[in-house]
Amino acid sequence: MSKSTDIAALFDQYVMHTYAPTATLTSGSGCKVRDPDGKTYLDFTSGIAVHNVGHCHPKVVKAVQDQVATLGHCSNLFYNVNQALLGQRLSKLSLNGKCFFCNSGAEANEAMIKLARLWGHEKGKFEIVTMQNSFHGRTLATMAATAQAKIQKGYDPLPIGFAYAEFNNLETVAAAVNERTVAVMVEAVQGEGGVIPATEAFMAGVRKLCDEKGLLMLCDEVQCGMGRTGKWFGWQNYAVKPDAFTLAKSLADGIPMGALVASPALSDVFTPGTHASTFGGNPVSSAAALAVLEVIEEEALLKRAEETGALFAEGLNLFVEKHKQVLEIRGKGLMLGMVVEGSAKEVVDMCRDMGLLCCVAGEHVVRFLPPLNIKETDLEEALEMIGDALDELYGGESEA
Repeated sequence: MSKSTDIAALFDQYVMHTYAPTATLTSGSGCKVRDPDGKTYLDFTSGIAVHNVGHCHPKVVKAVQDQVATLGHCSNLFYNVNQALLGQRLSKLSLNGKCFFCNSGAEANEAMIKLARLWGHEKGKFEIVTMQNSFHGRTLATMAATAQAKIQKGYDPLPIGFAYAEFNNLETVAAAVNERTVAVMVEAVQGEGGVIPATEAFMAGVRKLCDEKGLLMLCDEVQCGMGRTGKWFGWQNYAVKPDAFTLAKSLADGIPMGALVASPALSDVFTPGTHASTFGGNPVSSAAALAVLEVIEEEALLKRAEETGALFAEGLNLFVEKHKQVLEIRGKGLMLGMVVEGSAKEVVDMCRDMGLLCCVAGEHVVRFLPPLNIKETDLEEALEMIGDALDELYGGESEA
């Protein structure tokens, strides 16, 4: 079986339709992926912010191969050197506390919610304020934390304990706080909500509010972490430190892994029996994550994300000038959104036909998430494809 249509038919017959795939991919390297019919695409989804160091980076591949040939799994009933080293690296890069490892972003956010509740339990505090149009996962608790009706539809009754406020509106956050509130949970850049960065005033205000009210400030870094915004973690773009934050997606470059990173004050809230994960921090995933951290440092990808992101945003802004249907370019680093007047999906579909993979972030936002080590020539090619797609949809004449 080698043709895209054959694979799609088999997939549709035997795999539940929780997604709506649009292409069949069988191999990849760097920012390029291929289908079984020989077509090559530039991948500006990076697996939805997963392949920050690109597909099949040699250092990550070797780390996984070497580890799986040595010790593939180690129960958390026993010590695991890779997990310990990874915890050390992440802690020293951020809060100087401790980490809990799991397998996905939803699991990491679930762990952070549980940590906050356990911390506030004796005080009678359990409610977490989250933001409208946020996205924190698809478990029952993380869906309840995700303030989007379309995500929650049909799953009532959802767990209680969440109040919603308007992103970048500190007054609504303050109004949502009550005697039951234990934490405020934010994304430095809302990904699924439309690639919307938090303002400096908002992040500073949330930190100040949490300090004044004795609350925890929690950051979901699942999509914007690991260098995506030009900093190790999205919150480092602001003059704040959270009490805890989560990672996943790009942490192990596609090997399933999530992490909860906590400050020293929260590092011993969990005790044996209060939370756990069979596969969390396993030797293979931890080896992959350690390799990712090395690649980001060795290839100076934080600086590259910032510089290449600015270059990409500059190129995209030319389309704002050319097409009245392109309204705005926003984001941070190499996490960028193009706001269009009509259907973002139409733009994504046309880009795919041109040979560029990107994705939507809501009805009107085209999301671009290329690898942080993307070559300038590939960036130029992508901009050309985007321009051709927009010309095809909106017409080639300048609106200026």
